Amino acid sequence: MLGIVAAVLFFFAFLINAADISTNDVFTSTNVMLIGLTLLALHVAGVGSGWSTRRR
Repeated sequence: MLGIVAAVLFFFAFLINAADISTNDVFTSTNVMLIGLTLLALHVAGVGSGWSTRRR
């Protein structure tokens, strides 16, 4: 799930950069890309994967 959200954020960052949209300082294409990279790293680390181990 986090991987899909990261892909969507990468797409928004690409659109902001490609269309040369002027945004405020918080919502720049670089910041959106960094949030996407953070979510992608969490996805690769296994956070939010939905799998849980049960101990007996």
